[in-house]
Amino acid sequence: EARFSETVEVIARGETSAGPAPLPVKPDAVLAQAGVADNVFRTLHTMAGVAAANDFESRMSVRGGGPDQNLTVMDGVEIHNPYRLFGLTSAFNPEIVSDFELFTGAFSVRHGDRLSSLLTVENRFGTAERSFGGSASMSITDANLVLEGKLPGRKVGSWLITGRRTYYDLIAESIVDGDLPSFADLQTKVSRELGPGQRLSFTGLLSRESTDASFDDEGESADVLTHAENDLVAITFDMPLGVGGSSRTIASYYRFVDALDFDGTLESDNRVSNTGDSTRRLGFVDFIFRREVEVRDLALRQEFLKSATERQVLDFGAEIHSLQTRWGWAIPGDRNPNVANGSSVLGGSSLPDLLDSRVASTRFGAWFADRFQVTSELVLEPGVRVDYSTINKKAIVSPRLAAAVELNRNTRLRGAIGLHSQSPGYEKLFQADYFVDLTGGSDVRSERSTHFILGVERDLTRGLTARLEGFYKDFSELIVGRLETEEERLARVSRYDYPPELQSSIPTEAEITSFPSNGSEGRAYGFDLYVAKRRTSASSRLAGWLSYTFSIADREAYGHVYPFDYDRRHALNIVASYRIGDRFDWAVTGRFASGFPFTAARGVRVVPVEDPEDPERLIPSTDEDGNLVWSVDPGGASNLNSDRFPYYARVDTRVTFRPKGLTGRWELYLEAINVFDRKNAAEVHYSIRFDPVTGEPFLREGQDDSGLPFLPTFGVRFRF
Repeated sequence: EARFSETVEVIARGETSAGPAPLPVKPDAVLAQAGVADNVFRTLHTMAGVAAANDFESRMSVRGGGPDQNLTVMDGVEIHNPYRLFGLTSAFNPEIVSDFELFTGAFSVRHGDRLSSLLTVENRFGTAERSFGGSASMSITDANLVLEGKLPGRKVGSWLITGRRTYYDLIAESIVDGDLPSFADLQTKVSRELGPGQRLSFTGLLSRESTDASFDDEGESADVLTHAENDLVAITFDMPLGVGGSSRTIASYYRFVDALDFDGTLESDNRVSNTGDSTRRLGFVDFIFRREVEVRDLALRQEFLKSATERQVLDFGAEIHSLQTRWGWAIPGDRNPNVANGSSVLGGSSLPDLLDSRVASTRFGAWFADRFQVTSELVLEPGVRVDYSTINKKAIVSPRLAAAVELNRNTRLRGAIGLHSQSPGYEKLFQADYFVDLTGGSDVRSERSTHFILGVERDLTRGLTARLEGFYKDFSELIVGRLETEEERLARVSRYDYPPELQSSIPTEAEITSFPSNGSEGRAYGFDLYVAKRRTSASSRLAGWLSYTFSIADREAYGHVYPFDYDRRHALNIVASYRIGDRFDWAVTGRFASGFPFTAARGVRVVPVEDPEDPERLIPSTDEDGNLVWSVDPGGASNLNSDRFPYYARVDTRVTFRPKGLTGRWELYLEAINVFDRKNAAEVHYSIRFDPVTGEPFLREGQDDSGLPFLPTFGVRFRF
């Protein structure tokens, strides 16, 4: 009876639901792929429709959406911070995951409150076949230990516990003075069958990150202090409901705290003064930056599935989140002169000098979907979702429709259309590139996006599948920092007391503030090609995938239409693993893509400084010799994303050796990241020069090679 109940549940939850199929990522693929360091997000970066924010972070943009518009769910629980080590690695350990699935758009009504994509992570249960087992491994970022076994007693049950920790800090800190960036995770999952088809599961997560380091070199100095905590407790109860029905209840508490304190004096050649002999002199910039973010989420989720007939499955449920969020700023130092958007989290000029904003809110969502097998070839899944947030006290009804048509035995046509919404909240802004103050957020409406997807999927041969999918996303009511009002602009400009010859250095264009408004809209459209080859047996040699994406994404705001920050017209990824006998695997990952847009500087301007005798008055800044101090002029809102980086290219490779073959316990690998040492630019560097005759300043532009360098590494894995 228990087996029969579980089988009914699996069929009802359905891997063959209508609509666009997810991009499946097997944990073994993450562990074997070159250049990803066991990080599922870096594997997803090579999937169709996905663009990495940069080489170092795990954040991603999916089909024209921002990193804050992606929803991550682990075992039915929303994970607000799925990253570790400033995004260098992932919060998910592939060793204990059964499946990753990425929905790049038009995802089911079962999930909401995000505009762009859905990543679901299902952790596996511990083994119930033996009392004790496990594995140990070490990669470029951390060491990992997994222990698991069956619970004692006559009823079926299992336990699993895993711990991860960085190890380089333990070695390096004996040489250098300071606490280098490090993290440690402890995660457990315990499950017990209570009766026929009834299962009670417990999931726990405890994570800590810290940095306490100081640097001092030839006049430059910096103190960096970070601390982060991620804690999760979740209880899940599964049970059958009569014949063909099931219930899942998930109660969870998630707590996330992140604190960053940076105090430094850094040399800058884009803030300089000219001396009497026309020699360039470097200026120093004082960066003092403190940020504290906290999210507490007490959630309850109830799911029901019911087979109404042999051809019809009803899917309905509800979830509620009680959120306590906080965002604190303290920025008494200089601001970043290179960002045109004052709300940029990279030190924009509009960020408040001091802020301690606390927002308590409740989010509620309910859904209903009807999966109906119309004919043996056609499946329809209409559904509707209702979301409500106490921040703006508005409810949004989101209808969605998905369909799948089996054209023949090997070919399927899939499509979907649906409305998605995203309420304002600090729990999303943690992953965003821009900050808005939500202290009085009742006037801010939820963001919206309508998705249209149509694609065809074909099984070419055994183990080889191809998918071609077109998409269109329409974004509206997007939350951005509003422009200064005319009164605010005039008040700011009036503070400048510059002589007539320096009037051009006064920024008279209205600046972007950190006050929220629904002042932007946009669109993203294009198509993806995804071809995957999986191993169908132990003797299969080749596995991997090829993905190509053509897309155009733009935003309309502040009276202008400009490319979206992660607009990438072309992206080609090639991921391959070739098995050489039973002992060796050779893996290659190639990434080739168009460059992201960026905001090119307009010129130079004189740096303002408060008048010591009248702090409300801004006067031209000078050095100790009386020479004017100049900095980069990034322009204003009309100059956003006015240029583009050159194309991106990177190749990683890995050789894996198993001394005892496929069934052996040991696995060792050597890896080379960016094997050709390609200099990929991700930042623009400006230096100010002076004409030796006139003494007039001018800009010289260069693009920093800020991507990953050539990086050899190794790893080891042992199973017991």
